[in-house]
Amino acid sequence: MSNSVSPKQQSGKSAGFRLFRPILAGATLRERLIACLGALVGITLTGLICGLVFGQGPDIPLIVAPMGASAVLLFAVPASPLAQPWPIIGGNTISAFVGVLAARFIPDPVVAIGVGVSLAIAAMSFTRCLHPPGGAAALTALIGGPAVTSAGFLFPLFPVCVNSVILVALGITFHKIARRNYPHVPVAPPVNTHGTADLPVPLRVGFKPEDVDAALVALHETLDIDRADLDRLLQQVEHHALVRSQGDLTCGEIMSRDVVTIGLDVSAERARELLIAHNIRTLPVVDGAGRLAGTLGLRELTLHGEVGIAQVMSEAQTAGPHEPVVALASSLSDGRTHAVIVVDEERRILGIITQTDLLATVTRLLSAKAFAVSETGSA
Repeated sequence: MSNSVSPKQQSGKSAGFRLFRPILAGATLRERLIACLGALVGITLTGLICGLVFGQGPDIPLIVAPMGASAVLLFAVPASPLAQPWPIIGGNTISAFVGVLAARFIPDPVVAIGVGVSLAIAAMSFTRCLHPPGGAAALTALIGGPAVTSAGFLFPLFPVCVNSVILVALGITFHKIARRNYPHVPVAPPVNTHGTADLPVPLRVGFKPEDVDAALVALHETLDIDRADLDRLLQQVEHHALVRSQGDLTCGEIMSRDVVTIGLDVSAERARELLIAHNIRTLPVVDGAGRLAGTLGLRELTLHGEVGIAQVMSEAQTAGPHEPVVALASSLSDGRTHAVIVVDEERRILGIITQTDLLATVTRLLSAKAFAVSETGSA
């Protein structure tokens, strides 16, 4: 009797297993636990505050059901464009108002609920506050019962708007304590630091913003991610693919080991002399214990004049000796960083990798790859 599993059965098992896997990219157990804690704090305090301020009674709900859905977005996917403060407050409030209007002017309840939710989506779209729980807020205004109906046009203000404002305020506080980025601000795209009309180096090669836009059009999908975040994600994908394919060569193998450094107590004039004498653009600064404190260049010395080195030095870009050297490409092509300091775990300087070092390394890698391809072709 055979115990083998047919491809069709295996496919069915895989599909069944996928049904229970997280569908959110980047979702981890820690993030989900933080979301649960945030929802616990947010919903509980929202209800408590509304009860203390407005009292409790049968006349008006203390907290409306759509707040539960808003809490899922606010605490579980705080980077989503649908979970930002204006979508939560505006989306819920405007949708509840639309629901009240539909209930007031459309006598047939079945038609009213369809028109109410439909117009709520349109209103949220035009006011740039699309928020899925807004559909529930509109529906609540239509079928919420006598308490909601009797409140009329006050219902969108209390409890809907008040609930939303309190929940957002609690969310901002919670995420700040948890050290999460909320309200979510996408990372600014690279800029040309030289004051010229050229695009910054990272944007001159690879895909461009218009390529992302064209791909979105071709997919015929609306993705729940900010356009700038999507661009940043694709750049990281390119970076990690490069490290994976060319990651055998480490920083320790190509770094310069005879590093010219300067102490914190040395004069700015001496720093300038060292930069010029050795024809270098970056001078690592070490403290009294020989650990890396920062970096210094002619730009810092020129801008700040004859002041102490500790006051003008910049934060150093560092790497470990076992890191792939191609991982430094993003740092050394940002238009500001001219060298990366290779340090040990105690920030003692082991070596330095400059833009020239990286360029020479990439050239060698490309030459070796081209040679390997030609050898394979000739064989």
